[in-house]
Amino acid sequence: MTKQVVTKRAEPLDKLVGQNIRIFRNAKRISQTELGDAAGVSFQQIQKYENGANRVGSSRLAKIAKALDTPISSFFDNSAKSADGPVSGPIVTDLLISPYAVRMLTAFAKLPGDTLRRSIVAITETIAKSPV
Repeated sequence: MTKQVVTKRAEPLDKLVGQNIRIFRNAKRISQTELGDAAGVSFQQIQKYENGANRVGSSRLAKIAKALDTPISSFFDNSAKSADGPVSGPIVTDLLISPYAVRMLTAFAKLPGDTLRRSIVAITETIAKSPV
């Protein structure tokens, strides 16, 4: 009888969980060190979780969820709702892990009125299209 070798490589779901840990951590303005202390691991381990290099065990994920005051199910979600309807897929997490994305969205959500928000989007899109 041959033994089957089981590798513990991270899978796409592990990467999604890690990306969502980063998104919620940044939204709460918690450092990797602070989250690591709360979860009982080093900041390097938090980095590995966030990069999807290491899987997060269930008990560790529960500690992370408690530290971030976030339901565990949120780490498995890859969707969002917008005025245009539901948005889902990798684009949501890919956008939110961009530097300053959470801060930008938080400030954007505080803007008074839809007209101002549309103007900010138009300006941002114009800037993004211009050559650097």
